[in-house]
Amino acid sequence: MVGESPAEQVVIVGGGMAGLACAAHLARRGRKFTVLEASDRPGGRVRTDRVDGFQLDRGFQVFLTAYPEAQDLFDYGRLELRNFEPGALVWMGGRFRRLVDPWRRPRHLCATLAAPAATFGDKLRIARFRREVARGELAALYQRPEQTMLARLRRQGFSQVVVERFFRPFLGGVFLDRELETSSRLGEFVFRMFAQGAAALPEHGMEALSAQLAASLPAGSVRTGARATAIDGRRVQLASGEWLEGSAVVVATEAPAARKLLGDPHPASGRSVSCLYYAASSPPLSEPILVLNGEGEAAGPINNLCVPSAVAASYAPPGKALVSVTVLGTSDDSEGLQRRVKAQLVGWFGSAAAEWRHLRTYAIDYALPTQTPPALNPVEKPCRVRDGVWMCGDHCDTASINGALASGRRAAEALCAAG
Repeated sequence: MVGESPAEQVVIVGGGMAGLACAAHLARRGRKFTVLEASDRPGGRVRTDRVDGFQLDRGFQVFLTAYPEAQDLFDYGRLELRNFEPGALVWMGGRFRRLVDPWRRPRHLCATLAAPAATFGDKLRIARFRREVARGELAALYQRPEQTMLARLRRQGFSQVVVERFFRPFLGGVFLDRELETSSRLGEFVFRMFAQGAAALPEHGMEALSAQLAASLPAGSVRTGARATAIDGRRVQLASGEWLEGSAVVVATEAPAARKLLGDPHPASGRSVSCLYYAASSPPLSEPILVLNGEGEAAGPINNLCVPSAVAASYAPPGKALVSVTVLGTSDDSEGLQRRVKAQLVGWFGSAAAEWRHLRTYAIDYALPTQTPPALNPVEKPCRVRDGVWMCGDHCDTASINGALASGRRAAEALCAAG
């Protein structure tokens, strides 16, 4: 049976960042819509769970305040953003070495210059690279030659030392690709965002982003527990058997679900990741800074970690600390992975880490779309699929929160321009 929705209503399938952004831009233009979200609340991959008083983001994520699309859509004050230190502690040679942005933290200039994670020449090249990606318009950055990020770093003249010690764990953690096969256009965009703003966590978890977007939409326009199973023209069928019809359909799911709904038989390639959370009686780090594994797999499975409660205190109950560990890929042997992670943590932080309580592991098979060249040529993918059907998501732009928001905006603009 066809639902009661009016013909002028746009049906948006997916209540993640792209779908919510599309809805927000449609609302600005006075268009009616319904957002269909399969789970119990909107957010997609940007979700936060509460476990024993801890806030657990579904996979380690950060919010980059320089995201241009986010600056247009979010009220940063209400997000209560808490910033990371601009830099990292790199584990190498049996200790942590500090490598930070001396322009923002001049007091750490000497420690950064002395850090063996990069040569003195590399540190000058980082400064030059920072200037190169930060200048000019973003659109111009997207027109630069596309290659793998590893090739781009080599073209910049970086030594093998800094590539192995810093860029592989740092950018590898961003792309979920330690081989750095990801497009240089995404890499330059990310480096630009880190140069122009801060990396932050909302006080109440990453889900505060989707919650704020959803709250800005008209009451009743977001339906949860509404899983779409088929699209027929401008109609969407739900798992319940109900059909919704409107003037247009926007598919705003992640790529695998989008292809299934649109009848595309080709598989969608994605990056996987495991995020392990631990409760500690005291914080292993006294500052809100990222920790990188500068020794690779030989040192253990951890790529990077942080203490979210050192960034935003609400991530842990009083008197406790939350430790977030990122391991690239997923494993069928979860207990074995926990043992290897715990052994590495003890090696880094001493015997106290052996007492940390495992809270939860998120094994995410599709965390980001794979974006190896020529995936971002062009960066901005067409939104129109066919007559009356549109698409958005981070697979249609850069694999980032900004990319999801941008694609949602473009879908709304194109849909409205079509009438």
